[in-house]
Amino acid sequence: MRPDAHKGTPVDFGLDDEDLLSVPSSAPMPSARVADAPASSKRDGPPPSTPEPSTLPPPAAAPVVDLVGIGPLSLEDLVDRQALGEMAASFHKLFGLPIRIQSTGGATLAESGAELAEAPFTGALYQVFPIEYDGRTIGRSVLGPYLPEDAAAASLAQAEAAAQAEAAAQVDVDPCRAVEGPSRVARLRPERLGQIADHLRSVLDLILFSGHKSLLTSTMHVASIRESFRELSQKNAELQQAYERLKELDRLKSNFLATVSHELRTPLTSIMGYSEMLAEGIGGPLTGEQREFIETIRSKSEQLLGLIMSLLDLSKLESGTLIVHRSEVAVGPVLLEAASTIAPAAAKKGVELRIHAESDLPPVLGDSDRLRQVFINLVENAVKFTEAGGAVLLVARAVSDDTDDLPGLVLVAPLQQAVEIRVVDTGVGIPVGERLKVFDPFYQIDQSSTREHGGTGLGLSIVKRLVEAHSGTVRIEPNEPRGTVFVVKLPTVAGSPANSVAPPIFQ
Repeated sequence: MRPDAHKGTPVDFGLDDEDLLSVPSSAPMPSARVADAPASSKRDGPPPSTPEPSTLPPPAAAPVVDLVGIGPLSLEDLVDRQALGEMAASFHKLFGLPIRIQSTGGATLAESGAELAEAPFTGALYQVFPIEYDGRTIGRSVLGPYLPEDAAAASLAQAEAAAQAEAAAQVDVDPCRAVEGPSRVARLRPERLGQIADHLRSVLDLILFSGHKSLLTSTMHVASIRESFRELSQKNAELQQAYERLKELDRLKSNFLATVSHELRTPLTSIMGYSEMLAEGIGGPLTGEQREFIETIRSKSEQLLGLIMSLLDLSKLESGTLIVHRSEVAVGPVLLEAASTIAPAAAKKGVELRIHAESDLPPVLGDSDRLRQVFINLVENAVKFTEAGGAVLLVARAVSDDTDDLPGLVLVAPLQQAVEIRVVDTGVGIPVGERLKVFDPFYQIDQSSTREHGGTGLGLSIVKRLVEAHSGTVRIEPNEPRGTVFVVKLPTVAGSPANSVAPPIFQ
């Protein structure tokens, strides 16, 4: 092929961006000579007619990348330089034709056979065509140097002589190497060159499509992650605001309960005092019916006072102002006092109440009054949900804490001694799904207004908070087929580490 020639140095191939943009995308760029051959080497008459290289249809339009925020594509964005270099080397090895791929800015992204492309000889041709994608020229591909297959021997000899002369004029060029250049250049028929160019365009189209697909996939993945992160950050901010609001509402609720409970206790104390004076006959003699009324007032007042004290204790536990006096406490007498307090109610209902405690139980560190409150609540709750003829059993024994949750410290950590108290009843039991909820304030399994068993749902919540204030634990174990087992574990004085820090509510 000998169409219009472009003059220039072998490095830039004599092409600029205007030359590339003026070539239709449906055909390869015309061949170009590196430099004009001497006048004596040109043949007389027009060059022989040669068929144009075959062409491929233009590539299909790519998706609009601006919609996903990628912007205008460049050749560097769509190809991997290492993979493109391997393709160029394979192309050169297969066809023996040097190849160079450049971006629109002139940067060389891949080349193979550069020693021939930069050889100092004239008369060689180059095939240059633009690399297009998405309707835009994003680079160019340069094939050559090459010689037409029908080049005359005289022309080849003259080209070798010219190359040797040019090498002689340059002191840093080996004449032998310059002479070898024309003989090593590939000789191609025009139709063969067109096939090679079409093959290269097909390969580049596949590479660009694959690179564009990967770019879109990665960009959409990053965009999806960013959007998910934005949504997550927004949700976290909303949750934080809701959490702060709930904390404020909880604080207001606690303050309200504490204030109301405190204000209710004052008039209730007066009611209980005057009812006691009336029961003692200070206001005059009473009939049997009047004395019965006064006893009802006293019992209901004591029940209301217990509710108010529970509300006050819960408020103090939530605010951290409840004072717990630390001392050595024997567990056996505490259990006996709690059972003695609930014994009349248990006997009236027909529930048997028993205690089994080891005689040599080690003392625990805590407040005897608060521990007695814990077991009174547990025993009272067990009696309330046990039918007539049932039994409630209190079992206390010394145990050693498991270190399974600290596998790395088994050999160095001392065994933690504790006292385990089990409150076992034969009542209706607690469903598995409700065993954690019963420790929430004001929660009751039967929420209906016609429930059989009364109560406010504060007893077990206070139990859990008081046990945790003593560095202990409380849990519920199943007692198939009926009944419930509450297990309270309290650390002993000897089992507590010497350097342990007491909770702030302890004194």
